[in-house]
Amino acid sequence: QVQLVESGGGLVQPGGSLRLSCAASVSINGFNAMGWYRQAPGKQRDVVATITNGGRTDYADSVKGRFSISRDNAKNTMYLQMNSLRPEDTAVYYCHGETQSVLSGTRYDYWGQGTQVTVSS
Repeated sequence: QVQLVESGGGLVQPGGSLRLSCAASVSINGFNAMGWYRQAPGKQRDVVATITNGGRTDYADSVKGRFSISRDNAKNTMYLQMNSLRPEDTAVYYCHGETQSVLSGTRYDYWGQGTQVTVSS
């Protein structure tokens, strides 16, 4: 059973930094892509950053230059380094992983339980 477990959230002042971790119960080499999403109260869940198995990264415009996504295949863990945090970054952050069946081409999505990030003075 695939499980993704986030950690590292918390309360931080504007301008501060946090590093989120997403630990997988399986080898993350099996994921075509992984990513971080966030959902603020009353809003939809939006993509923050993604990283492919080949290491290609992509970021939402709102976090470019401030956030950095990475993965450590040896530790089966993905990270999100968040710098220069702003109050509008406040949200629940979710880890996501996508696999695809080689035989059928069916895609499967896996989500963590989320970790709260609050940016406030």
